[in-house]
Amino acid sequence: MHEIGLCESILGAVTQRAEGRQVNRVKVRIGVRHGVAEPALKQGFALVATGTTADGAEIDMVAVPAHVSCAACGRAEQSMDMLPVCAFCGSADVVVTGGDDLILEELHLVDLRA
Repeated sequence: MHEIGLCESILGAVTQRAEGRQVNRVKVRIGVRHGVAEPALKQGFALVATGTTADGAEIDMVAVPAHVSCAACGRAEQSMDMLPVCAFCGSADVVVTGGDDLILEELHLVDLRA
């Protein structure tokens, strides 16, 4: 389950930015080429966050598509497939770029003033 490695990286960024403050929600953008299943990401993050300032925090994932350019017909599109083919002509002769994002987009901290 490679999601654990990604979750450890995400947790590292979260704890660095939280600076000791309790975190209750995290939002990440993850490219389709990482092949991440959201349920596995949620489970992995809960596991690696145990005992940290992000213990119990929810993680939300926004999937980012890859860009696909077809060498056969010249069309370009976005795709959520890890191994895309051209949606127009069906060719597998495509160039895939992007979709490899891993971005900590939002960090919500517990408001201790309440």
